[in-house]
Amino acid sequence: MKSFSNTYIFIFSTVMVTIVAILLSFVAEGLRPAQDKNKEVEKKKDILRSVGKAEKIEEVKDKDTYIEEEYSRYITGSYVIDTAGEKKEGVDAFTVDLKVELAKPLQEMNLPVFVFTSDDSTHKYIIPMRGRGLWGPIWGYISFYEDFNTIYGAIFDHKGETPGLGAEINQKFFQVQFIDKKIFDEKGNFVSVRVLKGGANPDDIHAVDAISGGTITSVAVQAMMTNCLGNYEYYFKNANIKKND
Repeated sequence: MKSFSNTYIFIFSTVMVTIVAILLSFVAEGLRPAQDKNKEVEKKKDILRSVGKAEKIEEVKDKDTYIEEEYSRYITGSYVIDTAGEKKEGVDAFTVDLKVELAKPLQEMNLPVFVFTSDDSTHKYIIPMRGRGLWGPIWGYISFYEDFNTIYGAIFDHKGETPGLGAEINQKFFQVQFIDKKIFDEKGNFVSVRVLKGGANPDDIHAVDAISGGTITSVAVQAMMTNCLGNYEYYFKNANIKKND
């Protein structure tokens, strides 16, 4: 009798676990389209924020429609390059997963570029970035003027940095420091932007202040910029040469 009871319990538990797993699978599949849409809108919002758009997001009722309209209006192009600076055909820049790409050998990477056209018809070029902070992934977007050197705007975010410390990378006071900084020195060498503990010299066009108490995350932002923007070095230089020819 005892053996029968144990068998019954085992079978019952197995059946229940299977049923629950199937139900959870159906729920997950049902939610997937909405989750994918949320990720798409969030990505478009971050791209827009890097050029100072989507500024009315907190005022509108239908945020998704607002972001879609802003994106369609201002992001007028996108393409993918390799680390040699050559454009690649047949790859959708928006769907590129930077986490996957950064794990590939350099010669196999797909590197997205997004083109912003302002109301005065000038262009800015937006580059996505991804790195690792103290407690998890960090990411951001840097937009450049047409010289592919001077930063027009920057936004950063994180998954789990310490509130009040490293998490402050997503605050405007930190991000605005990057505006008008340059990633190439006077000799044309790629130097990116340093994030300095203790404060940067205001006249230093290659440095910004680190977050007080968030040194590790600040250093992670610097590393992310150096590593990710460094992959675009040949493209930036070649594009600038072509523009000046």
